[in-house]
Amino acid sequence: MIERIVMPVLGVNCYVLACDKTKKAAIIDPGSGSAMIKDLLRRHNLEVERIILTHGHYDHIGAAEELRKTLHAEVAVHREDAGMLTDPQKNLSRMFSKDYVMSPAEILLEDGQEFFIGEVQMKVIHTPGHTPGGICLLTDGVLFSGDTLFDCSIGRADFPGGDFHKLLSSIHDKLMVLDDQILVYPGHESFTSIGRERARNPYISGDLA
Repeated sequence: MIERIVMPVLGVNCYVLACDKTKKAAIIDPGSGSAMIKDLLRRHNLEVERIILTHGHYDHIGAAEELRKTLHAEVAVHREDAGMLTDPQKNLSRMFSKDYVMSPAEILLEDGQEFFIGEVQMKVIHTPGHTPGGICLLTDGVLFSGDTLFDCSIGRADFPGGDFHKLLSSIHDKLMVLDDQILVYPGHESFTSIGRERARNPYISGDLA
């Protein structure tokens, strides 16, 4: 099961992925809206094992600390973005007139790492560019792309730690090698697929690269 909740802050897509058999679940990018997330968990009788952050920007992590405490779940982030969780300047919360900090993540992810949520296998794909530790998450037929790849666009690379050329390399070298049929669930806006982006995304075709 995969459920999307569009967050009130900047329209971030938060995802709840759950194993239908075990009812174990993961929350991906809880930027805000903790009440909506907890309501969904109650309705489906889900137990959250892990809160996974595709990167360390405030709009994707803003509800993670509250959920971690109330749900007794571990937080996972790529090690290169780990410092953003505890630094309001690096996580950009000061852009929102906040000084948001979290406790350090319990789990530091690495490229190629695989783990299970219940019986659902997930793989970490390190895709630096939007942030140094940006990741995508690959599971059965679905890629959670965070702020790396969008419908006919890509993530911004003009924030501190961003790198446009690394972002393009991440997309070309790590995402465009995936099958066309894989659905892409991005951090903002609408769903897409690898095949659609290969055919239509101007940053991938070279028109804007």
